[in-house]
Amino acid sequence: MISYIFKRLLLMIPTLLGIMLISFIIIQFVPGGPVEKMIAQLQGHGSSATARISGGGSDIGGGSASVNTGSNSTYKGAQGLDPEFIKELEAMYGFDKPAHIRFFIMMKNYLTFDLGESYYRDVGVIDLVLEKMPVSISLGLWSTLIIYLISIPLGIKKAVRDGSRFDIWTSAAVFIGYAIPSFMFAILLIVMFAGGRYWDIFPLRGLTSDGWEDMSMVEAALDYAWHMVLPIAAMVVSGFASLTMLSKNSFMDEIGKQYVLTARAKGLSENQVLYGHVFRNAMLIVIAGFPAAFVAIFFTSSLLIEVIFSLDGMGLLGYESIINRDYPVVLGTLYIFALMSLFMHLIRDIVYMWIDPRIDFESRGG
Repeated sequence: MISYIFKRLLLMIPTLLGIMLISFIIIQFVPGGPVEKMIAQLQGHGSSATARISGGGSDIGGGSASVNTGSNSTYKGAQGLDPEFIKELEAMYGFDKPAHIRFFIMMKNYLTFDLGESYYRDVGVIDLVLEKMPVSISLGLWSTLIIYLISIPLGIKKAVRDGSRFDIWTSAAVFIGYAIPSFMFAILLIVMFAGGRYWDIFPLRGLTSDGWEDMSMVEAALDYAWHMVLPIAAMVVSGFASLTMLSKNSFMDEIGKQYVLTARAKGLSENQVLYGHVFRNAMLIVIAGFPAAFVAIFFTSSLLIEVIFSLDGMGLLGYESIINRDYPVVLGTLYIFALMSLFMHLIRDIVYMWIDPRIDFESRGG
């Protein structure tokens, strides 16, 4: 077990390096980078705007930019700007070095979690991630736990009572929930329960109330839970269907096997057969999907929910960074995302072996 974990940790290094390399290469070909964006802003303010760029009051280009109609700059909209001024802009954003040099410098810094600084927020990327993380952890963790805690028992019950009215009606319910987009259900919840039209029961925005720091531990926990009710409800409503049906089908597949018939022939009760023998084998395929489900909810599914409920989390941060071409934030959050995903898959394999000791990844070469 220990040697397998060590091998997996070593394997994470080239995997993470490959992810970051591919992402870095793709970004190099994306049009409308930060230099072009700054050029467009400066061109919109006239030539006098090129004389000084905010951030310490440093003069870029040594005064107003001279007109150079013969400029052969590769940046769109740079015609008419002094080439030396363009070089100053490139140096300001770190584009004055070759791409491979920038990549190796970036990865060297990432080893110590120095993720650089945002181009437009004047704050370190790691500080931004730590600031937004509580929202994303709250949405991702609670949504995933609730979905699993409801879907697995429901799937087991449906497998045991396959074809009954309970199975038919619950299938209809979970698929109706799956068909409703999360953002539409979120808007409905606001209209119904957050003062939109009917009842004003739950808060509309934020993770906590004003003065949360001064509350007692119990009051703070209740306030936090009260703020989480509507966003979590909106996220989990469409997450039941696939996991419920996966659990049901997995249990039904195991229930029909010979070892279950043998256990029943020995006089074991249905619960002993179901939870003592079937559960361990049926749960393997369900556990396999946990890392992907958690990471997906953590980083992607929460974007619209964050916007609707005014929750400033990682999903919104990543989206805004891509729109603004804030490359340090884009690559920094991707690095955190990839690292978490790799560790979640390692945890999945460890849980695999814990649930079923017959599984031995190490003997298969990891």
